[in-house]
Amino acid sequence: MGLPTIILPGYFANASPYGGLANLLSDRGFPTTVVPLRRRDWLPTLGGLPMTPILRSLEQTLDQVLAKRDCEQVNLVGHSAGGWIARLFLGDEPYGGQPWGRRSAVAKLVTLGTPHISQERWTKANINFVNDHYPDAFYREELDYTCVAGKAVFGQPRLGTRIAYNSYSITCGQGKTWGDGITPIEAAHLEGATNLILENVQHSPRPGKLWYGSPEAVAQWAMHLS
Repeated sequence: MGLPTIILPGYFANASPYGGLANLLSDRGFPTTVVPLRRRDWLPTLGGLPMTPILRSLEQTLDQVLAKRDCEQVNLVGHSAGGWIARLFLGDEPYGGQPWGRRSAVAKLVTLGTPHISQERWTKANINFVNDHYPDAFYREELDYTCVAGKAVFGQPRLGTRIAYNSYSITCGQGKTWGDGITPIEAAHLEGATNLILENVQHSPRPGKLWYGSPEAVAQWAMHLS
């Protein structure tokens, strides 16, 4: 049996789309819990405000899992914004009125399609805080980082790829590049981490589409939880 695992959803997502991924990881021997977020839990963070409510929910979930499983550490999986919010959770620098510093309880951090950089005005301040205080795989001497990027859509300013082009542009400043349709590859990786690229994997869970939580994709990154 592997370590208990916690999934932190992406920005403005609730917990329900991650149930299938949680089941896949549990079946692989990692009993998995999704932070029970609702869309309205994200409202206090709009406009670039601190992610404090999300960090509190993550901390509550962590403490519950540690007590239930009678263990000292978990694996933490963050999808999209959940990945850089998880990096905040590891660090000691006061953020949102308090230091979090919970890295001793995290054995491995896996980020899925996380934009670790941003040019977008509302998210830039928060992500810059993370990168200024905890650049790259900052705590790699204490825990393992795995950063997973999807290579599914090449951004171009035309019908069919314009959304990807615009998203890549406000993330890394370059729209004509590869990514998962939302996050460009270069933004999803961190120096010092184990960095993976998954072919044809898209950003979000959608019927009939391959995404980070699809069985074929999970098979390519879940071994890094071991």
